[in-house]
Amino acid sequence: MLAGLVATPVAAREVVPFADGAMPGSVVISVSQRRLYLVNGDGTAIRYPVAVGKPGKQWFGTKAIDGKYVQPAWSPPSEVKRDNPRLPNLIAGGSPHNPMGAAAMTLSGGEYAIHGTNRPSSVGTWASYGCIRMYNQDVVDLYDRVSVGTPVYVTR
Repeated sequence: MLAGLVATPVAAREVVPFADGAMPGSVVISVSQRRLYLVNGDGTAIRYPVAVGKPGKQWFGTKAIDGKYVQPAWSPPSEVKRDNPRLPNLIAGGSPHNPMGAAAMTLSGGEYAIHGTNRPSSVGTWASYGCIRMYNQDVVDLYDRVSVGTPVYVTR
């Protein structure tokens, strides 16, 4: 790994200038930047590094947080199971093998979530099937700051 290309977990989130017109409290995810912004409403946002969908697995649009879960269990979606048939049908929450990490916020439509990870080295990359991965300490921080109904905008 080259120094300076991947944020360390301790310095992962930071307050940055942000003026794209999004409502205060909303979440904006820039796939090309591999960053998630929680809009503060004072011309700033909290910026977090994230992993995003692999090429061909990315999506763009508007969703809303429709559920919040601490150490959720995980069942692989059919596409993931097809690509990795050895995966179990269910991985218990809190298991070191559970890819959801410390917390998850599901997005409307039922297909995707913003969640922690058991693979912190994947944060900052194109790694998922469309979910947004965060360092566990960052997903816990975001979890505490957002509510069910928070709008989420995924942009290029």
